[in-house]
Amino acid sequence: MKKRVTGLGGFFFKSKDPDATKNWYKDHLGLNTDQYGCTFWWKDQDGADCSTQWSPMSDKTKYFKPSEKQFMMNFRVENLEELLKVLKEEGVQVVGEMETYEYGKFGWILDPEGNKIELWEPIDKAFQ
Repeated sequence: MKKRVTGLGGFFFKSKDPDATKNWYKDHLGLNTDQYGCTFWWKDQDGADCSTQWSPMSDKTKYFKPSEKQFMMNFRVENLEELLKVLKEEGVQVVGEMETYEYGKFGWILDPEGNKIELWEPIDKAFQ
């Protein structure tokens, strides 16, 4: 199996007022925010365009379940389907089923602390 994690795909956290939070980061730190938060663009070691997403979410979100934490990390991965099989074999708890969208495939696991980790096999060109 190739590399597992290829980069940070995103950082998502609960916020009492996501719009006000995005505006604060835009006004004070210059983040280029939109309805989803802020997308950071960078190049991987092969020179391909890649993105990392920063997103405040409603403090009522159920997206982080079963974790009770206030945040969730997203890691960019290669070959998500194969990785999920390997992780299951290693005894890692996989949460739900893999989902596929025009911008990539997603799967979820729990780390030993109960943090829900989102794994993303991205299609970055969908965002450009």
